[in-house]
Amino acid sequence: MPGYSYSLPAWECQTGSKLAQIPGTPCHGCYAMKGNYTRYPAIKAAQYKRLQALHDSRWIDAMVALVQGHEVFRWHDAGDLQSSDHLRKIFEVCERTPETRHWLPTQERKYLPLPGSSIPKNLVIRLSSSKINGPEPKAWTHSSSVVTDGSATCPAPKQGGKCLSCRACWNPDVKHIKYGKH
Repeated sequence: MPGYSYSLPAWECQTGSKLAQIPGTPCHGCYAMKGNYTRYPAIKAAQYKRLQALHDSRWIDAMVALVQGHEVFRWHDAGDLQSSDHLRKIFEVCERTPETRHWLPTQERKYLPLPGSSIPKNLVIRLSSSKINGPEPKAWTHSSSVVTDGSATCPAPKQGGKCLSCRACWNPDVKHIKYGKH
């Protein structure tokens, strides 16, 4: 990733923890439930601490201080939205960091704003497909899917696992991104 990200425990994903039990979904075999996320207990402990911090009245100010001055920021490299209030707080962080482009991938359809809601201009919310090689989600303006058929549009696997100069995930002009299964 070319910038910082915010990580919550994937075990607390409301939709993702259910999808993790179903073969053929992007959440089955979730990368955030293995590897370094589990190898080092401090990582999981920090994720749970961040989850609890969502209820702290200082969370928005703290996130603004951490995000300010960065070109891009990814919400939830692990974990997902926890509530409509969580999304509202993310909106406020985005509004207070207008120079930063934010990307929020999510499986949590129930928390997507209602049509006509004011979404910060510097935030791209990408609704994730619920099936590998499945259809593009149509319930939201921006989406992503996971594919195994060679049709991936994300260049990272061909670039040593790095974004390099690509910023498609943060680009509101890019309506759909296909990631190769990893």
